[in-house]
Amino acid sequence: MGSSWTQNFYHAVFSTKFRTPWISSEVEQRLLPFLAGIAKDLNCTPIAINGMPEHVHALVRFPSDLAVADLLRHLKARSSKWIHQTYPALPDFAWQEGYGGFTVSKTSVSDVEQYIRNQKEHHKEIGFEGEYLAMLRKTGWEGNPEDAFQ
Repeated sequence: MGSSWTQNFYHAVFSTKFRTPWISSEVEQRLLPFLAGIAKDLNCTPIAINGMPEHVHALVRFPSDLAVADLLRHLKARSSKWIHQTYPALPDFAWQEGYGGFTVSKTSVSDVEQYIRNQKEHHKEIGFEGEYLAMLRKTGWEGNPEDAFQ
């Protein structure tokens, strides 16, 4: 085979440490484009990035030579460093250690994109923990809810 072609779509969800609401609207206005820039730097195509004061959703198309763990490590580490440099009043800011990750089929990309773009409206009905557990269960996760938030 002379060339390769892949179509990898990934929906990542990660929260601030202890789900502390550090992402004010001021921080969010700059953080979300910064995360998109990190994704582009990794040769990803950011499709939708949005969130709430304590968590972020990112839907990206990523290349075959980039491991998902590396994508998330870069998004979280580089944005955390940027927040510390840009917002000295947030010295304790940190992301949680883990993340939720969900592969997305091409036929579902627009639905997931819409879901992410409507975070503010969605969270009028359900909090982050309920949303996250529902996402995990929808994909077959059968773990202990307490383990999902450590």
